[in-house]
Amino acid sequence: MPRAGLDAAAVTEAGAALADEIGFAQLSMSLVAERLGVRTPSLYKHVEGLADLTRRICILTVTELGEAVRDATQGRARRDALEGAARALRGYVKQHPGRYATTVGVRPTGPDDPLAAALERALTPLSAVLLGYRLDPAEETHAVRMLRSMLHGFATLEISDGFQMSTSVNTSFTWMIDFIDQGLKAAAEDAAVGREVLPQSPQL
Repeated sequence: MPRAGLDAAAVTEAGAALADEIGFAQLSMSLVAERLGVRTPSLYKHVEGLADLTRRICILTVTELGEAVRDATQGRARRDALEGAARALRGYVKQHPGRYATTVGVRPTGPDDPLAAALERALTPLSAVLLGYRLDPAEETHAVRMLRSMLHGFATLEISDGFQMSTSVNTSFTWMIDFIDQGLKAAAEDAAVGREVLPQSPQL
């Protein structure tokens, strides 16, 4: 008889918590079953296997991360919003390293994949941060990719003890935020100049 209350969401939550504790590489169906107090075959009533569980954890992670960044940037603009997003992402990755690892290299299988919708929702707050800089629309995708890459790289290096120099990591983090902010402001100024020099329509 299935354990009362056990469903795909409960299995996913248990797997995510376990991944954070022991590391994603060590996650297994048997360990998740042990955490839930059931036999391993019972899990297959709710998830198809470890690959399916990993994908579900990934969707959960992307959703949680998007919500964290959204909450940290609401009511803020430009550098304040940028800093809020950066600190939210960094904090989430440090708190949930195992589940965050499931997001690396995973891609939606198509437009109907729940992961595609979760990724789109997660990127919306980052795009909103960039709106305050009034970039050239042609550069917005590049800016989102740059921001994701820098924040992801910093956070994943930090949790893997990749920063070995004695200089404060927190100071480097603030420096990075300032650097991104200055670069975005410069790009915005260039875009503004470009708008000003566009030829005007003749007055009839």
